[in-house]
This record gives sequence, C-alpha cells and structure tokens, in this order.
Amino acid sequence: MSAEKSSSAVRLLERDVLSLRGLRLPQITLRNLRARGIYWQPSVSIEHQHLARRYVLRGVESGGAVADLGAYCSFVGTEGRPLHWLQRVDSIAVNGVHAIVVAPDLVRLQMLRVRYTYDLLITRHFMESVPGARRPTLKSSILFHGRRGTLEMDLCGKDSRSRGMVRPQFLGRSGEPIALPAMFEEPALRMTAAVSCGGCRHSHLLEPNTTTVGVAVEANSEEAML
Repeated sequence: MSAEKSSSAVRLLERDVLSLRGLRLPQITLRNLRARGIYWQPSVSIEHQHLARRYVLRGVESGGAVADLGAYCSFVGTEGRPLHWLQRVDSIAVNGVHAIVVAPDLVRLQMLRVRYTYDLLITRHFMESVPGARRPTLKSSILFHGRRGTLEMDLCGKDSRSRGMVRPQFLGRSGEPIALPAMFEEPALRMTAAVSCGGCRHSHLLEPNTTTVGVAVEANSEEAML
C-alpha cells in the first residue's frame, strides 16, 4: 500500500472513531473535567424494547460548566428539532446527567469550552439491518466538526444575559469561516449556553413530553395500612 493510501485509511479510521465515540480529549482535559466535577456521557447504544418488539437508540444528556471549563452532550432529531426526553434525571450532584432519550435515530451534539475556545461535534446515529441477524448495527456519520472556535464573551459571568443568543465562530485551516448547517443553529446556541451553565441542574436541549402520565397503582387495604 502506498504512503498516500495508508494516510487516507488512517484518516478514515479516525473519522469513524470520532463519529461513533465522539470528541477525543487529551488526558489533561479529561483530568480537569473530573477534578471540576463535570461529567458527560457521549455514548449512544442500541436497546431492545421487549413490549414494542423493536430496537431503539439511547442517549444521555449530560454535562455543565465551571468558570473556565465546560462540556456538554445532548441530542436532537435528524432535522435539528427538539426531542422529548424519556425521563428526566434529578441528582444532588451538579454538572452531570440531566435526561435520557430513546428514538429510532438521533443527532448528537457535543461541545467543549476551555475559557473562550470551543470545539463542536455534530454526528448522526441510526440503525441498519444486518442480513441473517436479528439485532441491527449502529451506524454513525459526522455532520459538522468545528475546532477551536472563538467567542470572546464571559457567558459564565458578566455576559451571562447573552446565553442562548450567541455561539462561537469556527474557522478552517485557511482562516475562512466554516458554515454550520442552518438546521443546527438553534441547537448550537443552546449548547453554547449549556457549556457556560455553572452548576448545571437542568436539560438544555431535550424537552418534557407533556403527554406523559405517571403509573397509578391501586393499593389494597392491607398495603395501605403499612
């Protein structure tokens, strides 16, 4: 294999890993996230719904921020529209898991902020049938990857009122702006707010399903006396 073909194969492999597993962070960044108590879970998994007899994808909205560091992961539909969460997750801890979503396909957004510098990765995830197998396989592709974007605003402090209205600008290697697909403009604004939300306790992208009702269990008289 020629050096050129070998280099192309390596780049293809890197893109495959990036689209499936998400942003690959240096160890020093991972250590700082752990030390600051910021937890995000970018993994996407295939789950089987036994009652519905179908497979779905499962994702977790998670993350938050401190003054100089933020990381967040969430999901939207393939057209950029908000998705309803399966369940909200409340916790004593902040900057962690906020909600869980299941859907036939998902678009994952990941954003990392180090002071005024941002990385944004948007990937699509869907299932594909495998001949002779009951369980489908997970397919992923990169829709947008912006590196070292800049936003010279302190959204955790004096500029906090602008959260949800601004996002970083991303440039290519030549210095030209990289266009973000229009359908993801609103989710990108919300993600920028999320990575500047200090002590985050709520979901920024996934929304409640107003049609969801609780399960009512009628207790018998003996149980009611316990």
